[in-house]
Amino acid sequence: MLKQHSELSMSIRRTIENNKEAGIRPSKTYQSFVAAAGGHRELNFIEKDVRNYITREVRNVSEQEDAKEFGKYLLRMKEKNQNFFFELELEEDQLIKLAFWADARSRAAFEYFGDVISFDTTYNTNRALEACMPTIIHRWFIWHIMKKIPSKLNGYKGHAEIEQEMSQVVWNSHSKDSFDRNWNDFLLNFGLVDNKWLSDLSEDHYIWVPIYLDHHFWAGMRSTQRSESMHSFFNKFITRNSSLIQFVKQYDNCLGSREQAKRESDAADFHTVIPCATKSSIEAQNICKFTSELEELTAILHCAYDTIMVEMEELKAKRKGTSSLSHKDANLESVNEFQSPPRIRTRGRPKIG
Repeated sequence: MLKQHSELSMSIRRTIENNKEAGIRPSKTYQSFVAAAGGHRELNFIEKDVRNYITREVRNVSEQEDAKEFGKYLLRMKEKNQNFFFELELEEDQLIKLAFWADARSRAAFEYFGDVISFDTTYNTNRALEACMPTIIHRWFIWHIMKKIPSKLNGYKGHAEIEQEMSQVVWNSHSKDSFDRNWNDFLLNFGLVDNKWLSDLSEDHYIWVPIYLDHHFWAGMRSTQRSESMHSFFNKFITRNSSLIQFVKQYDNCLGSREQAKRESDAADFHTVIPCATKSSIEAQNICKFTSELEELTAILHCAYDTIMVEMEELKAKRKGTSSLSHKDANLESVNEFQSPPRIRTRGRPKIG
């Protein structure tokens, strides 16, 4: 006989809310209650009660309440860290008109590495980017174009050879003139002058052909794969039903999760010994000798830095106020001695990457 629906206790509701915020599925949450209670019969509620509570209490937040909680969250984050930045503008009905925020971690990353914004959308993309970012360079991802070659040219005789030749022209033209010449020869040789798909590509060659784009900075991206990988990562934390306040909280959890994964990876690298590629005893001995010792390496680098700073001060004193080392009175040996840190025999190996 099925149990009647009953009111969930405060502790149960709090657990459901915490699990929802952590991205745990309702079914997994319910199974955790079952395991803790010692079986289904020991619970006075069913899985549907958990789902109903999430829908009723967690998801059904009004837009005004969402905006209010969002503003409170931004203020709390600012109080925790003064490097947290946000701008929030509301409409007259207290709905959000525009919002922008950047956490301290992201701002620091930008200072060190700079930022790249990747748009993975096709809805009114060109018009929106031209209005908001007039200096932006828009391109088509060449991987998508090359992937379409078999389906677009399948009806032509020798389509495999056509595909190979087109790839050759696109990737191996080393100047704009050579591409134009090679592309025209390609169309003529294979009787493709009247092909509409290729004609359209010819007209828009400046936004997809590598030789026309390589002088711009693209952060090494030729496809939306990086955006798609981020979609997969964020899907672990948020859904299409997430409210705005849930989104910003989960976004912060996402960043924390990535940082934790990086720390765990660094710790694993620190304690990991590279496996031998051969059975050579010499290789095994050297690997043991150069096992990762991060603290020791750091101390050595600090020591080398301090030594160089002392030498610089001594050099300044000798030069009596001059601040540069002239090429006329410095030989290669003295420069190398000055620039190179002392070589110390150690059993640590530097971490790469």
